[in-house]
Amino acid sequence: MRKITTIFSRDELRMLYERSNWRGFAAVGFTWTVIVATAAMLVWAASQPTYVAVPMFALGIVVLGGRHLALAILHHEAAHRSLFETQWLNELVGDWLCARPIWNDLKKYRAHHFAHHRRTNQPDDPDLSLVEPFPTTRASVARKLARDLFGLTGLKYLVGRILMDTELVKWTVANDAVWLPRQGRRWWSYPVTFFRNATGALVVNALLLGACWASGHTWLYAVWVLSYVTPFPLFLRIRSLAEHACTEMTTDMFLNTRTTRAGLLARATVAPVRVNYHVEHHVLPGVPYFRLPLMHRMLRERGVVGPPPGYFDVLRIVSSRGVQ
Repeated sequence: MRKITTIFSRDELRMLYERSNWRGFAAVGFTWTVIVATAAMLVWAASQPTYVAVPMFALGIVVLGGRHLALAILHHEAAHRSLFETQWLNELVGDWLCARPIWNDLKKYRAHHFAHHRRTNQPDDPDLSLVEPFPTTRASVARKLARDLFGLTGLKYLVGRILMDTELVKWTVANDAVWLPRQGRRWWSYPVTFFRNATGALVVNALLLGACWASGHTWLYAVWVLSYVTPFPLFLRIRSLAEHACTEMTTDMFLNTRTTRAGLLARATVAPVRVNYHVEHHVLPGVPYFRLPLMHRMLRERGVVGPPPGYFDVLRIVSSRGVQ
């Protein structure tokens, strides 16, 4: 396994690890600006003829689905304490402006995700169920993507969040549900536990609903929820497949992880906040998002990594079973 110190000098490592408060605010601010601008576009579209309104609504849902994923990546950055230089900003902004709006929990996610980094692609990797079935057939991949696109996976997410916050199921962001023992629990413990765990997400989403109501367009919150149910799960699945599916079952971070080429469309949907630079992220998890492209160029120049595949290449790889 290659040692990081043979690839980068101490000064280079120091530079790569340097974090920035203003860049953290810029990333969070840009994401919420796009969300607000999309809401304004939807309000405008609602007053237009059907042939204008329908494609605008479809575009708005796609954009909002991508911003759900952007919020997920931003709280992922905060979980690594690399979104902001000031650590309390990682905890406060990363949790309340990034994790809670998409019904997540920064501290729980951090514990789960760090276990994934320690044991990537090993039998006890908590995220292994996301990529373990691959490669599979084209028909199987098509069925999975269709379930994502038509909201079945998103509804499963919502039910899963309720079960996890009720502590009926172990907390996870993967696919495997581990049921927790219920011996000794009284009926009233379930709602109490749910509200204790879900209060943050409920408060933030109540504020979003209130903002929509105050603007005179309460229906915008329904669009926000719809974009969470679909296409957010579709984007999330493609992102997960690109990161680890059909990579090697080894502890070598250059082989058990994949960096993927991302153009503007991919960055708006499946690869926001430079999350496509995933080899780089696993090699040096504390490097902030805005330095990952530079790190990738340095690795390329030194012959450590090759040209990355695109997202369509990844989909061909993960659906290659049975293809001659």
